Amino acid sequence: MDIKTTEKTGATETAETAEPAEKAETIEKAETIEKVGTTEKAEQVDGAVETATGTAEGLDEPAEDLDEEAPVGKGTGVGSGAAAVVSAALGAVALTGTWAGRVVSERETLVGQIKTSGSGTPAQQISEIYGDAWHSTALVNGVFALIALIVAVAVLVLPRRPARVRAVAVAGAVLAGLGLLLSVGTYFDLFLSLPTAGS
Repeated sequence: MDIKTTEKTGATETAETAEPAEKAETIEKAETIEKVGTTEKAEQVDGAVETATGTAEGLDEPAEDLDEEAPVGKGTGVGSGAAAVVSAALGAVALTGTWAGRVVSERETLVGQIKTSGSGTPAQQISEIYGDAWHSTALVNGVFALIALIVAVAVLVLPRRPARVRAVAVAGAVLAGLGLLLSVGTYFDLFLSLPTAGS
């Protein structure tokens, strides 16, 4: 009886000793799992923060690109378009004549009448009254045509101009070239010569 009781007591003590060890191991494992889980969660949070930061930086990049492209957008707008329209308008004016040219022509006619009144020969009257007025008109129109040509070429030389602006500038250059050609021909009597007194 005593031997059995002793064995039972020893087994009980062994079981009781084993239980706290198993419990300690279980607690350590739980703590380890908990630490590992916490570490993984922290890494996941860090990854999410890095991803969010990268996304924010990615969102900032297009804004910088837009800022860099903004001056180009501004350069393609009002200034070059207005200059192209001005060149076309001046070219058309050079072809059709201007108010300034008409005033200069009338003044030269009046001066010619004053100079040749009473004593001028028919040839002098033709030259002073009509020839000078004709040449003065051609000179004024030529100046307008030259200004139009310079403005049109300046617009065409500038880089990155929109197609519509370049088209208007080309039209202005063509009109200005025609106006300049006609003005030079008229000033030097290439197209029509002054009539003579006998004709």
